[in-house]
Amino acid sequence: MTRIAIFGEVMLELSGSDHSSMRLGFGGDTLNTAIYLARLGHVPAYLTALGQDPYSEDMVSSFEREGIDTRHILRHPQRMPGLYAIETDAAGERRFFYWRDRSAARAFFELPGADEAIIDAVAADLLYFTGISLSILDEEGRRRLLGLAAGVRANGGRVAFDPNYRPAGWPQPEDARRLFEALAPSISFLLATDSDEALLFGAADPDIHLRRWLDWGADEAVLKAGANGAYLPGGANVPVSVPDRIEDTTGAGDSFNAAWLDARLRGETAEAAARAGNRLAAQVIGYRGAIMPRENA
Repeated sequence: MTRIAIFGEVMLELSGSDHSSMRLGFGGDTLNTAIYLARLGHVPAYLTALGQDPYSEDMVSSFEREGIDTRHILRHPQRMPGLYAIETDAAGERRFFYWRDRSAARAFFELPGADEAIIDAVAADLLYFTGISLSILDEEGRRRLLGLAAGVRANGGRVAFDPNYRPAGWPQPEDARRLFEALAPSISFLLATDSDEALLFGAADPDIHLRRWLDWGADEAVLKAGANGAYLPGGANVPVSVPDRIEDTTGAGDSFNAAWLDARLRGETAEAAARAGNRLAAQVIGYRGAIMPRENA
């Protein structure tokens, strides 16, 4: 079986259309991808840090029920998961609000067990993380995560990265640009989104966004474009069939990433992988929340 390691942050989630009906759950970009990869038949190992509180216990139990390997979920004795709120409008578009400055995941590399987790992860066939994974770390943590990516590649594994740029996570845009460029030579699969790239680099033709990453050293790239489907280098567009009713776009890109990676790991072409990603994302946006009911997966 393909060994997959995923590094990221899981947070408590408040979601709903108005404050009086907010629901408490949990989520995170890398977790969403891990769950969908598990539902596609993989057993991803999830690397993160949580607390020793009841919410953290519930999270780990839920991950295990989804088939995720939780051996490298570390526990911080003084910290808890961060918190974010999602407000969703009538069109399914979202606004995010974060409280995460002292989340346990930020201290992952300082905790007992981190070195063992990295030794295990460096032997993975695929390492996946995102720009959000990088943004929560201090400089030493970022150095270690980039070192892990380079180590996976040196051992013959592959690295997948979604820039998932969020301005609030970075002091200056240049900090993200500099780090992404340094990471690019380790990237096997670059999974970008048009709106994120426009935020960080300015609006441009899809192929310009893709070529930037390829010129920096990434092996392969795809650009997710919502209702416009996905773009591959050279301008090829892979269209998507958008459902008549969109409930919530949360998790669409994360689910695309899971289906894309599953297809590429099975030897499918980039175009076939984009079609698979589009199909799963189109399903996900028909439900509230990032994770659709298991019976519909």
